[in-house]
Amino acid sequence: MSQEEVSPVAKLTRSSSFTQSHPKALKPFDSGEIKILLLENLNQSGVALLKKEGYQVESIKTALPEDVLIEKIREVHAIGIRSKTKLTKKILQEAKKLLAIGCFCIGTNQVDLETAANRGIAVFNSPFSNSRSVAELVIAEIISLSRHLGDRNIELHQGNWNKVSSQCYEIRGKTLGIVGYGHIGSQLSVLAESMGMTVFFHDVIQLMPLGKAKQVNTLYELLEQSDFVSLHVPETEETKNMIGEEEIARMKKRSYLINASRGTIVQIPSLIKALQNGHLLGAAIDVFPKEPAANGQFFNNELNSWTSDLLACKNVILTPHIGGSTEEAQYMIGLEVGAALVKYINYGTSIGAVNFPEVDLRAIQITEKSIRLLFCHYNVPGVLKEINEILSDHNVDKQYTDSRGNIAYMMADISDVNDQDIKKIYESVSSNRANILTRIVY
Repeated sequence: MSQEEVSPVAKLTRSSSFTQSHPKALKPFDSGEIKILLLENLNQSGVALLKKEGYQVESIKTALPEDVLIEKIREVHAIGIRSKTKLTKKILQEAKKLLAIGCFCIGTNQVDLETAANRGIAVFNSPFSNSRSVAELVIAEIISLSRHLGDRNIELHQGNWNKVSSQCYEIRGKTLGIVGYGHIGSQLSVLAESMGMTVFFHDVIQLMPLGKAKQVNTLYELLEQSDFVSLHVPETEETKNMIGEEEIARMKKRSYLINASRGTIVQIPSLIKALQNGHLLGAAIDVFPKEPAANGQFFNNELNSWTSDLLACKNVILTPHIGGSTEEAQYMIGLEVGAALVKYINYGTSIGAVNFPEVDLRAIQITEKSIRLLFCHYNVPGVLKEINEILSDHNVDKQYTDSRGNIAYMMADISDVNDQDIKKIYESVSSNRANILTRIVY
């Protein structure tokens, strides 16, 4: 085995100087052999956390062209990205050593999740860390739309003094309708209510309202009674194009639409039509069906055919997908996703994975002489029986298995084994008919 190759079976020096019970720091192999590629200028909080583990970390400020990315991904064990890097099936098939993908953002639709799972690659994201940042942006947009601040700002930059009060309103006493009452929607609910707004929300599941917010039964019921409608739903087959001509027509006349969720949720041509005919007084859009891959003069009709029509609309706030782009959010995202990568690489913990069974075990204590078997496999009948037969000659301290679709993942802590036992367990398990990826850490 060359120095560049990483053995799936590796040792960590055991310490016997502790008399009290403490979690043991497991490692899959020499930390210095782990290679991490971080793209798109990820926050230093995540970079520092991964470097502290002793990993080889390469941090690049931009996304990479496909051919360069393919060349680099062949040699790394984990990759960190944001929204511009697309990890397609073609690219993932070249990732021979890849164990995990960290999406340092909320969305994961830039990754082929099915291909990743079928290769034993766990994908992690940060669904909560930027919730406050997005909620605050929406509050700012509600106020800006109700006062036409965007248009007044542009006019004054052009030297035009236009002091008017027509169609400018306070937000106190107005009704906010929130579509999707998750972490962002619920935080927005609290902030809006504290400013005197009445809050209604619609969600596909029954949820406990915060404050005085009220859940309504249907989307149309929410649209018909809201002065402001703010969208906070994930991109799914059910939510794509969910706000189109019919839904906008059901909104209150002279109301406002805000989308800081996903670019495919709103049918933009229908929105433009409602802005042009005065049915809507304004809109704020932070996400778009197609977005530029880099900063620059790329937001034009070549990207989306309706761009110039949207730019011509009055009282429309357009922002370049910056809902979670605050220093605070990016710092927390770096810590959250970085920690998830470390836990998976070092301990096998898959809690928080979006494409993978979520499995964890109680930490091995420093006084325990145990190894941890990590077995990702296809979910077919009889496999666990076969694996347990392999382990039947050993003492299995604890074991947990879960499945997600056709992918299953097992963690098992096994005690009182020697080097020969470890080698035999690894060879037997990894040669199983359903094996995708087998690792042993200790």
